[in-house]
Amino acid sequence: MPTESDFRLEEFAVPQPSDGEFVIETAYLSVDPYMRGRMRDRASYAAPTELGETMTGGGVGRVVASRNARFVEGDWVEGMTGWQTHVAARGSGFRKLDPSVAPVSTALGVLGMPGLTAYFGLFDVGGARAGETVLVSGAAGAVGSTVGQLAKIAGCRVVGIAGTDDKVRWLTEELGFDAAFNYKTEPDLRARIGALCPNGVDVYFDNVGGPISDAAMPALALRARIAVCGQISQYNSEEGEQCPRHWFHLIIKRARIEGFLVFDFAARYEEGLARLTEWVRGGRLKYREHFEDGIGRIPAAFIGMMQGANTGKMLVRVKED
Repeated sequence: MPTESDFRLEEFAVPQPSDGEFVIETAYLSVDPYMRGRMRDRASYAAPTELGETMTGGGVGRVVASRNARFVEGDWVEGMTGWQTHVAARGSGFRKLDPSVAPVSTALGVLGMPGLTAYFGLFDVGGARAGETVLVSGAAGAVGSTVGQLAKIAGCRVVGIAGTDDKVRWLTEELGFDAAFNYKTEPDLRARIGALCPNGVDVYFDNVGGPISDAAMPALALRARIAVCGQISQYNSEEGEQCPRHWFHLIIKRARIEGFLVFDFAARYEEGLARLTEWVRGGRLKYREHFEDGIGRIPAAFIGMMQGANTGKMLVRVKED
């Protein structure tokens, strides 16, 4: 597990835009599980952040200076800003935001990468259909909470797994999950999943891996689909945990398991954002944001997110209130 001493806060001069550039003053910065992979000394699906470099990460901010005709002073934008208060950019990978649609912070959550991950992971990878049972691990996080609600919109029965009783209540009482349970107080995960999914699990949306995912395998329905979005229980392990060999369940149930990255669907982001925005504005898709204040709080916010301290999306407000 990273510690706050693994990070260093440095001060530099605010950049000035050269021809074609604009400068963003960040207002919100994101912390996400994928960032743990960028802290390794070897590449996975993307190159690691090197020691001494600004940490990789998404941000939302306002353009404060521009020599780019497409981005003018006052525009709100979202993109890979890194963990910093100001950044100079040329426009590639940044999108303009309309503050009248939703709070701009949602561009890092339900109307951003986590929301898109839920949308494409559930419908394209998981193939969820009306009448099916969807099981979601990490269900109270930014992705999992969106997955469950999208599944309900699609007419599915939804069961969530979370890490506190308060999160369970949020899932069932506010977000409309049909059932949920606290895995930390459950002595028999396999039995609990089986009891809450008596007709089997048609789609398992996996955010955590480890013992929870092992326990879900025996509950798979015939021709079930498993969408592997994350394995957060393993991200700080120097060696992978030993676990039950569950592959025979895939044979018996003729099930399919597929990992994915949201970037696989980059050509369809506009489609996904349009649908998500429609549901948010119509009140069918709810969200919660957990804020830490001040750029110096980013390491603590990241570590807290890795340990489940947040309900919904964890964000850092760059300036303290």
